[in-house]
Amino acid sequence: MADKVNSAQFDQLIAGDRPVVCDFFATWCGPCKMLAPVMEQVAAENAARATFVKVDVDECPDLASRYGIMSIPFVAIFKNGDMIAKTMGFMPKSEFDEFVNSNL
Repeated sequence: MADKVNSAQFDQLIAGDRPVVCDFFATWCGPCKMLAPVMEQVAAENAARATFVKVDVDECPDLASRYGIMSIPFVAIFKNGDMIAKTMGFMPKSEFDEFVNSNL
């Protein structure tokens, strides 16, 4: 399951050794709502490999600014504090699986 985190929690997670898959979203965003169940499925299937989280860009504008996020949904994978992969927009589960699997 992908838990919603704040800026401090996010910074703590990405500083760790475990890969982090983060969905930057907003509650008003239609494509974000469409991606949410896909993210949950992929998170459940890959829980042993990475930590899956969600960041509301309206609640954490500092993170959106830090990573130059201008369009959502924006999914990024972090390893050792660095963003190693990113994608924008809705993806069907097969594409989301491929994005996660090719970058973890």
